[in-house]
Formats: sequence, structure tokens, C-alpha cells
Amino acid sequence: MSDDVASTLTRQRELYGEPLRDLADRVMGALGLTQGRLARTLGLSAPMLSQLLSGRRTKIGNPAVVQRLYVLLELVDEAPGLAPEELAARIEAVHEVQGTYATTRPTSDSEEATVAGLREVAGPADLRGAADLLAAEHPRLSSLLRKAAEGAHG
Repeated sequence: MSDDVASTLTRQRELYGEPLRDLADRVMGALGLTQGRLARTLGLSAPMLSQLLSGRRTKIGNPAVVQRLYVLLELVDEAPGLAPEELAARIEAVHEVQGTYATTRPTSDSEEATVAGLREVAGPADLRGAADLLAAEHPRLSSLLRKAAEGAHG
């Protein structure tokens, strides 16, 4: 892996919690989508999605596309309990979702409480160090630690 791709994947972890390839693989696997169908559902061109997933591009520029990706990720959790027709309709409806100008995934109240708790028990350097140690095997936890480090004082 080139340094440029490694840098891109690191930045994607910071922006989205994990590389876009991992997010897309989860969505495609759970929802039975091809990469081309995922691109159409998100409202991206297939070449642009390919560049994002391969690490040749870092960031999704359109906030609506980011929001659609997060809606699909939520649908992944619901998919096992949905009838095939309902799942197909929900996937189709994703294309109509409009986004905001946020580039990071919305946080839940429990995530905010966890971040606050981490800030109480460790300083920024320790939080960043822990994030670095966990980055490869636990990218979402690493991202949470980095978020806590950004606002920690001390």
C-alpha cells in the first residue's frame, strides 16, 4: 500500500469512523447490493465510488451522499427483520434522503456520554496513544478515542 493510500485511509477513519471500503463492504454484504447499485443508491458515479473505496480519493463531497450512506448503515442493522419487499423499498427510498453539511457520522447520546467519560479518566496524549494502538483492529473504538482526545484538557 502506498503512503498516499495509507494516508487517505487514515483520514477516512477520522472522517467516517473507518475506511469507506469497510463501510461499503458491510452495506453491500448485508443488503445484497453490488458496487454499481450502491453507487446509484448513494447518488455517486461508479468511478467516483471506486476511487473512494480504493483510497484514491479521501472524502465524499456531497453531504446528501454521506447522509445516504449513514441511512444504509442503519438499515444494515434492521435488514434481518425485514421482508425482502420491505428491504427493497427501503433501499430504493434512500436515494431521496437529503443531507446536511456535516462530514462526520451523527453521534448518539450514549456516544457523547462515553466520550465525556473518557475525557474524565485520561488526557489527550493518552487517549491519542490508545487510539493509535487500536486503530488497525478496532477502527470505530479508535475513532471514539480520538474524538475524546480532541476535546480533552490536560
